[in-house]
Amino acid sequence: MLTTRLPKQIEPYKLAANRERLEGLAALDAMRRLGEEIGAQQGDCEVRLSFDIDTQGRRLMDGQLLAHVQMPCRRCLEFMPVTLESRFLLGLVSDDSLAGELPSDYEPVLVENEQLNLLSVVEDELILSLPQVVYHDEADCAVSRDQLESGADAEVSEQRPASPFEVLRNLKGKL
Repeated sequence: MLTTRLPKQIEPYKLAANRERLEGLAALDAMRRLGEEIGAQQGDCEVRLSFDIDTQGRRLMDGQLLAHVQMPCRRCLEFMPVTLESRFLLGLVSDDSLAGELPSDYEPVLVENEQLNLLSVVEDELILSLPQVVYHDEADCAVSRDQLESGADAEVSEQRPASPFEVLRNLKGKL
């Protein structure tokens, strides 16, 4: 089990040159944008990062994330546990124009002044790994299947809707 905290800022080019590995925890309650998406969170995200240089001389960061969060069920709106997992490969670039030169399996990450806000990168990856929608199992949800049904199908009217120009004709006749 990981017990150390990740540093907020890193020098990724040095880490890649030394082929370093970082493992640690990132506090979920410090991730403001994640909180805006799914609500305030408690606990930590487990992070494992490997820095390397590929055969073309590009610096990269290979990472894995694991976090247990609480998200609202879309049926009953009660919070439920959800496990977020992400595996990613980031190409470190110092300029936006270099991002286009990366292979398609690398996602670019911009490194400014040889510094990288690591917690921001972790938060981005967690947000990208959020499921579109989450639901409790039917047996566990506070909203039953009967409550979700709309009842009898609405009767289809046989009448044709009035033409929108019919109103104009009536107004013209009154003038």
